[in-house]
Amino acid sequence: MLSIVLWLWVALGGAIGAVSRYLVAGYVQKTAGLAFPLGTMTVNVLGSFIIGFFIQYVLEYLATPPQVRALVVVGFLGAFTTFSSFSYETVSLLIEGEWLKALIYVLGTNLLCFAATFLGIALARAITL
Repeated sequence: MLSIVLWLWVALGGAIGAVSRYLVAGYVQKTAGLAFPLGTMTVNVLGSFIIGFFIQYVLEYLATPPQVRALVVVGFLGAFTTFSSFSYETVSLLIEGEWLKALIYVLGTNLLCFAATFLGIALARAITL
């Protein structure tokens, strides 16, 4: 019974995460008006920050039940972050001969996501002192 309930939490989180990804990435991309996948990059950085903060603070400090992890980490963030889109957009840039844009995209996304995860963990630790 517990696995079915967790599955439903994952499904709910995934639905919310997918819609959120669509809205956030689309808004950023439209607002920026660039021929660069900034919307996807923004979603990945934001998702990295959220996962760092959430796991460190909510799951470890507040000791929440497994349903919360299923909803937020597996469901919401699994659907919200878009590394499959990231991979496709990088390959598309390479196919189009946009090597410099591809390099900036790969390095920028990875470095910013690592930094955002670190900052999320640091914030969680700072507010639990």
